[in-house]
Amino acid sequence: IPALFYIPGTFPFLPSVPNLLQSMAKQEYHDVTNNQSRPHNTSSQHHVEKNNDPALDVANEHTHGHLHHNPRAEQGRDDTEFSMGTTYEASNIPGQDPHDQSIHRRHLPNDPTVPAVVADPEKGDFSPDRSDEDPRTHKLSNVYVRYRVFFHLFIWLLFTGWWIAGLILHGRNDALGSRTGWLKPFLLWLAITLRLLTFYVPITVITKPMHLIWNNTAVKIVSFVPDRLRLPAGAAVVLAVLLVGAFASPESEDNTRDNRAVSLFGLAVIIFVMWATSRNRQAVKWHTVIVGMLVQFIVALFVLRSGAGYDIFNFVSELARDLLGFANLGTSFLTADSVPKLGWFLVSVLPAIIFFVAMVQLLYYWGTLQWLIQKFAVFFFWSMRVSGAEAVVAAASPFIGQGESAMLIKPFVAHLTQAELHQVMCSGFATIAGSVLVAYIALGVNGQALISSCVMSIPASLAISKLRYPETEETLTTGRCVIPDDDEHRAVNSLHAFANGAWLGLKIAGMILATLLCIIAFLGLADGLLTWWGRYLNINDPPLTVELIVGYICYPIAFLLGVPRNGDLLKVGQLIGTKLIANEFVAYTKLQTDPAYADLSPRSRLIATYALCGFANIGSLGTQIGVLSQIAPGRGGDVSRLAVSALIAGALSTLTSASIAGLLVTDQAAYFTPSAASG
Repeated sequence: IPALFYIPGTFPFLPSVPNLLQSMAKQEYHDVTNNQSRPHNTSSQHHVEKNNDPALDVANEHTHGHLHHNPRAEQGRDDTEFSMGTTYEASNIPGQDPHDQSIHRRHLPNDPTVPAVVADPEKGDFSPDRSDEDPRTHKLSNVYVRYRVFFHLFIWLLFTGWWIAGLILHGRNDALGSRTGWLKPFLLWLAITLRLLTFYVPITVITKPMHLIWNNTAVKIVSFVPDRLRLPAGAAVVLAVLLVGAFASPESEDNTRDNRAVSLFGLAVIIFVMWATSRNRQAVKWHTVIVGMLVQFIVALFVLRSGAGYDIFNFVSELARDLLGFANLGTSFLTADSVPKLGWFLVSVLPAIIFFVAMVQLLYYWGTLQWLIQKFAVFFFWSMRVSGAEAVVAAASPFIGQGESAMLIKPFVAHLTQAELHQVMCSGFATIAGSVLVAYIALGVNGQALISSCVMSIPASLAISKLRYPETEETLTTGRCVIPDDDEHRAVNSLHAFANGAWLGLKIAGMILATLLCIIAFLGLADGLLTWWGRYLNINDPPLTVELIVGYICYPIAFLLGVPRNGDLLKVGQLIGTKLIANEFVAYTKLQTDPAYADLSPRSRLIATYALCGFANIGSLGTQIGVLSQIAPGRGGDVSRLAVSALIAGALSTLTSASIAGLLVTDQAAYFTPSAASG
């Protein structure tokens, strides 16, 4: 499908992706304000406004003079660009004290003849005769470099033996009895094997043949299609895939082809509404929208129609839940073992955020996330025309949550464009997190439906957000990665970085707590005023509230999702309204335990399960505004202006997953547990 949108001269990087990074050296832009040319870090974007962010000015780029940076950068083999002196936000970490000298960190002997100088966080404070000297012997590092092949061989043999032993002891099943339990350890073994192999075999051995085949098949075939027909041809292919996938399968009790047609029509209506209300309809990149819808449909097929797909994404979700669950150990130590089991937001969600922020700061210190963002930047611009920062947040949101996912791009938040900020918030609103997945499964909600909805929301949020708020500005991570200087440069070692992250996490958690308290209290005030006003009109049972009003507004939405017209429309609409005003936990509780919803048909229950699977609610506005405003206080105004639009886009992204589920799932009864009320 990406080939169908290849236009020679418009996206010149497509035939030569292997050389993309090498071609991103420097480019001269004409600065009309100063009437002179200035060097500018090149971008693969076209027809966008030039970004005057100083992070893109090559004069601000610098070599990796930080003590903790990878020495590969000094050899010119780093794939990212680092800028210095380009972040205007006040630091979350105190400045370096004059007594905290870098010569102490490098174990240099004290020299009273050398005057003390306040250290610069980027350039350091070494005297001229010591600036390039590192007196440490690095014995362990030297041993590793000399005998690296044996270390790698030992690691590979260890994990190979572990994987084979697991197959012998458990066969194709894992300890939980899953028929595809062999797949999880195999994927881990494969990842380790490939990583060790790339130490000795360049990745170009694989990528060059791939690009050769791509350029001589897809690109050449598409070249025969006239330019003006390529976009319609791509849309036609996607529509054909949707029609075949939706109507080829046999009918079931209430999953008739008529109902599927309504679900497909609802999907088209959502796309049209987002286009009609777009901030700039002329700037919409239909490539992103069409490919996003196609990927969402293919992911749904993979997860819903194959056990392997479900097991893979369930495994990733389990890892995320386990990682965030370790925060409960700290909570138990500070309080009691019973406190994390209370399920309170204060003692279950906020500690996980603090711990995760500290981990992210550590990963940035090690350079792991910079590498990840750079890879995402190249691939997702090629496939969906979105930036690396957007892709990272969208991919991470279903597993770690809306607050934590924004932390993954912490250095970039202050430099995000308006469209990127909108997308970051939309991704958080469009899905739920792995940390709360267990709670919903415990209520009886089908785990496969939840996980498939979460994964489907990744491409859906990208497509819907770019319809509502298309990109018109140049970004730092579109096709290349320019990393602005930030607090992680101030850390002197891993422990320092981890402690800095814990302090920042505490500030973010406090901001979330205060914002949520005020928003929910304000919502209660609105309900109180509406109830008082409704009593004079004899609106007493049920009382007039914001939730009731939104429930009736969602009545036509339930119809467009393909809910059967047998009395279930209002019930599903009220569940969606409850989710938007209160939260998805309250809505799922009603779905599973309230007698009023015990008689929902299997199709209605399935669509409701997908439609509720997202954080798009009034309270989550507090989380998004709190996190992003604390990471980049100077962008608080932009965040607040875009929050409501992102909330609506995120909610509609979730609803597209519900529509596609209505198209694909034929055995609805297998996807839900009867509500407790029905027994």
